[in-house]
Amino acid sequence: MQHNEFQRPVSVDFAPRGSVCEWCGKPAERQLTAIGGSYHNESGVFCRLCGEQFTQTVINAAVRVSNLLPDSLQTDL
Repeated sequence: MQHNEFQRPVSVDFAPRGSVCEWCGKPAERQLTAIGGSYHNESGVFCRLCGEQFTQTVINAAVRVSNLLPDSLQTDL
């Protein structure tokens, strides 16, 4: 996983007022953007539950990629 200032795979911001979750249509609470990895810069607005699922999807993808790399390359993830 790419290193960033806060060591997080996803940046979290407030969703614009009146936004609805892209996955379920409920009122959105957060705008999430993937940082690094195969989902880099993919973003959307989500309710709390779907936002947690989005974050877990990004984390799982990064773990799968890191498991495929030799140990010598994993320090940059």
